[in-house]
Amino acid sequence: MTTHFITAEIDLQETPAELLEAIETELKKQGEPLRWAITSVDVDEQKATVEAVVTTLKS
Repeated sequence: MTTHFITAEIDLQETPAELLEAIETELKKQGEPLRWAITSVDVDEQKATVEAVVTTLKS
């Protein structure tokens, strides 16, 4: 198992529940999220920056 630090930009959603789902979906593309945080929000661009630690199985 390997851990990685990643950063992702997520489009802001209409509701907090939709934003959570969008974040989880994007992070799972990179591996299994251990922890994550929204570190900044660009209101003009309607994007949130998420930093996360994910794990992946070694190939």
